[in-house]
Amino acid sequence: MKQKVVLAYSGGLDTSVILKWLINKGFDVVAFVADLGQNEDFDAAKEKALKLGASKVYIEDVKEEFVTDFIFPAIRANAVYEGRYLMGTSLARPLIAKKQIEIAEKENAEYVSHGATGKGNDQVRFELTYMKLNPKIKIIAPWKDAEFLSQFKGRSDMIEFANKNGIPVKATKEAPYSTDANLMHISYEAGILEDPNLTPSEEMFEMTKSPKDAPDQETIIEIEFKSGNPVKVTNKNDGTIKAKPLELFQYLNKIGGENGIGRIDMVENRFVGLKSRGVYETPAGTILHIAHRDIEGITLDREVMHLREMLMPKFAELIYYGFWYSPEMDFLRAAFDKSQEHVSGTVHLSLYKGNCMVIGRESNESLYNQDLSSMDVLGGYDQKDALGFIRLNALRLKASSLRNKR
Repeated sequence: MKQKVVLAYSGGLDTSVILKWLINKGFDVVAFVADLGQNEDFDAAKEKALKLGASKVYIEDVKEEFVTDFIFPAIRANAVYEGRYLMGTSLARPLIAKKQIEIAEKENAEYVSHGATGKGNDQVRFELTYMKLNPKIKIIAPWKDAEFLSQFKGRSDMIEFANKNGIPVKATKEAPYSTDANLMHISYEAGILEDPNLTPSEEMFEMTKSPKDAPDQETIIEIEFKSGNPVKVTNKNDGTIKAKPLELFQYLNKIGGENGIGRIDMVENRFVGLKSRGVYETPAGTILHIAHRDIEGITLDREVMHLREMLMPKFAELIYYGFWYSPEMDFLRAAFDKSQEHVSGTVHLSLYKGNCMVIGRESNESLYNQDLSSMDVLGGYDQKDALGFIRLNALRLKASSLRNKR
């Protein structure tokens, strides 16, 4: 009997070529497609995989789980890698790998495979998840296989192989950048984008309008949070309300994209030690990140906020590096979720030509006391108390100054 392998299949260039390559090597290939909200014809992807020789194709709708169990925990933590990247790809990979392992166990498959390059981050994200969830699984990673590498030096060789073998693919030698799409974002990298000084053409973007072409009227919305999670979005312009997690997120993608929100062009540090240029569109994630940070300002204790802010870069790094299923991630998620118990309220925002601006906030869990903070009333605050407070905090400064004068 042929050995069975479950391939994480997207229908794109890499995984289509890899599917055919695995079949040529004698494997029984089961293709797995994760519906993460990408704009794809899944019936066509299934038909294509079967025509290429896959014995079976699984298409799993994981959109709801992606939003509630992966995106929202990252929003609650304000997770951003290197100050800019909201990690749409990083969050999707552990979910794909988890479902892949479930299918492998259902199919009694001894192997799993993926199309991630040996130079990138996704190989780590897939394989760490595989090994954590099924330590006995065997992994076929073609981009680290000597035979595969001798045949394919890069994407141009894969495009040529696809053309020779009648494999229809979107990429061409003229525009061979790679895209990865899901509910959280679309990413663009490789090919012509490897020149960090090359300005992407407007035609490349799929999820957002150019801010120059966005409406001349601002869109006013309200986002309600409960324990750190967004639970309702209201469009004040037209009265639209979305309250279910998936519908809420999809709607924010729609209106955020229409207003040109969420574009990022950056050079980041990959886990393997290389620098990489990536262009990202993340409309809903950008809006929720801004709104969530703001509602925390009025509801979250200062020391809890500062401690969480110190830990957030590590949390984001764990996501980016592929350690979603790790003891340290469990620890941080528990701590961050505890911090969100009182992060509830409503944030008012203006969306306008690429900008997402907070214009107000309110909360029954507020720690803000207008009377105490006011410059116009005492509000129970005795300003003379600040005399001793400042003197005590100055003691070590005075000691340092006197020592320097010896």
